[in-house]
Amino acid sequence: MSAAVKYTLGRLGLFVAVLAALWLVEMNIFIKLMVALAFSAALSFFLLKGWRDEMAEEMATAAERRRAEKERLRSALAGEDEPGGDEQQGGGR
Repeated sequence: MSAAVKYTLGRLGLFVAVLAALWLVEMNIFIKLMVALAFSAALSFFLLKGWRDEMAEEMATAAERRRAEKERLRSALAGEDEPGGDEQQGGGR
């Protein structure tokens, strides 16, 4: 399972758990939702640190892979990867 999925499910689970704890408290449903959102965000900052770091590392690796692929494609389009590329450009007009 990817780190992003684990982190997202963890955040959602914390939200549901906090909302369930607030369910017995007598207050407006919208206030319950807002309080649950705020508390679950604060809890996830501390409780899900490992998964957040893992997700950030996974995203950084993917970004680096995309950057390298983009550079490789730019080089190929510029003709820098072809052996003897200068000979082919100067020819038959």
